[in-house]
Amino acid sequence: MQRILSPLSDIALDDLYALLDPVTVDRSSAAAVFQNWSRTFRCTPSSAFRPETEHQVELILELARREGQTVRAVGVGHSPSDLACTSGYMIQMHRLDKIIEVNFEKRFVHAQGGVTLQHLHAVLEAHGLAMINLGSISEQTLAGMLTTATHGTGVDHRVLSTHVRALRLLLADGTKVTCSRNRYPDLFLATLCGLGSTGIILDVRMDVRPAFRLREEQETYKFPDVIDNFDLLAHSAEFVRLWWWPQADKVRVSTMDKTQEDKRPQRSWLWDSLVGYHLLQFLIFLGIFIPRLNIWIGQFSSWLFTDKTLSVDDSLNVFNIDCKYQQYTVEWALPYPQAQSCLRELRDWLQSEFTDPRGLRPHCILEIRFSDADDIWLSPSYGQKTCWIGIAQYKPYGFNVPYRALFQRFERIVIPYGGRPHWAKAHSLRPDALSVLYPRFDSFRKILNVVDPEGVFRNEYVSRHIFGATGARFRERVFKARS
Repeated sequence: MQRILSPLSDIALDDLYALLDPVTVDRSSAAAVFQNWSRTFRCTPSSAFRPETEHQVELILELARREGQTVRAVGVGHSPSDLACTSGYMIQMHRLDKIIEVNFEKRFVHAQGGVTLQHLHAVLEAHGLAMINLGSISEQTLAGMLTTATHGTGVDHRVLSTHVRALRLLLADGTKVTCSRNRYPDLFLATLCGLGSTGIILDVRMDVRPAFRLREEQETYKFPDVIDNFDLLAHSAEFVRLWWWPQADKVRVSTMDKTQEDKRPQRSWLWDSLVGYHLLQFLIFLGIFIPRLNIWIGQFSSWLFTDKTLSVDDSLNVFNIDCKYQQYTVEWALPYPQAQSCLRELRDWLQSEFTDPRGLRPHCILEIRFSDADDIWLSPSYGQKTCWIGIAQYKPYGFNVPYRALFQRFERIVIPYGGRPHWAKAHSLRPDALSVLYPRFDSFRKILNVVDPEGVFRNEYVSRHIFGATGARFRERVFKARS
């Protein structure tokens, strides 16, 4: 990838400012401060831009090089960590959202990286197509999805980045390069979970499939019954996910298989909105002031989902779920063979907290999902079939809730089982620990040193977790919660 001298180097600095003025965010506006979706991290970039064309992205990068600034490309900021934060230049990519091509016969879509999955779904549906698998939400960009190895669920389904055929990048030196498994494969495999640090993702060519419906059955069981039959349940359908209420010692098992049945969506205004949203949020708010109430809240929440249910709907409507409220959340990927033992230890720990008069009183629910092994260098599923365990604490009405001690103790249990953190979510691991967990970790760092030797695309998150930077003066302000 030899550097081709960019004609942009001939543009005078004042002309660069003038060309970028229409897409520069006014520093006096609220938009100059970036906040992630859950309002857990925010930052004030030195400058923020909203380009509408690829050329404008190149101009921003040229200006950054001249002024010695770092660059961070962001989508909608759904990652519940400081992954998108920067004290340098921020490029908000959501206006680069064109669908370039949809090909039904060859089963692929070609789109700009700033397109949201929501918009992509609508276009695919109009062509009789759908994504192969999905995570829990679609309020994220295509580039954001792949650069964090977003996953859905299914023991025989790999993370969503593996559906990418090829992508085009703008590298730190201004070079544009298209990479795939056959062309610059190392750069390709590094970028598919690249944390936005290999380059700016301009467009993506991705596999899709004919639109399909899912038949979803949900049933609630006692935790021991689920854990004793864990492997059987995980393989009982093409897609399986579990919700665990430790306060009630119950697990909601969702099994999903493709079907050609007529639609039978399960929606109830009373349960989904009035009780399951508004009343539950009020109760969680009360739990901030009356911590002992949180155990009952978890039990009440599990009671709302006691009955066995059956629904049939388009895949999008089954894969995606209502995340309800802003939240603190972490998620760890465990080697599948270790999942049962780890879940038993987590249960013992949480039960001890509930019985201890001075123990933690989380209202949380834990989500358990699965993915197959892949070969993406920094994918938490690299080389191993995986069980994902996520834990969350909701923020009722945006108020802070205790979470730090809970998450720290959760980490201390999952790490010895070989747990790998979800890159979009906050975690404590640094390069010495990560290099043990990821066989290609050093290869990833070498790629970054080749394509971005000056660290143009490194923000505080990448510097901290990939290169071990310490003592940096962070501009990011973390909204503190009581621990």
